[in-house]
Amino acid sequence: MSMLTVRNLPDEVHRALRVRAAQHGRSTEAEVREILAITVKPETRVRLGDALADLGRNIGLTNKDVEIFNQVEDKIPAEPTKFE
Repeated sequence: MSMLTVRNLPDEVHRALRVRAAQHGRSTEAEVREILAITVKPETRVRLGDALADLGRNIGLTNKDVEIFNQVEDKIPAEPTKFE
């Protein structure tokens, strides 16, 4: 597992973390791990596939529309973008 050091943490923030940890019955270090995990990887995060499916439903896209897209699809390979 990786380690993380946080420098220059204000005293009042550290104190609040200790209080919050005590309320949850955890060490301050465990509380910080939990806060970070919930913040950067929430269980209710939007997944790209779900978001695209919702977008299609919201604009009324149907399977028939997709079939039309597939029929008129350009068969020529795309040229890679040049960043020069």
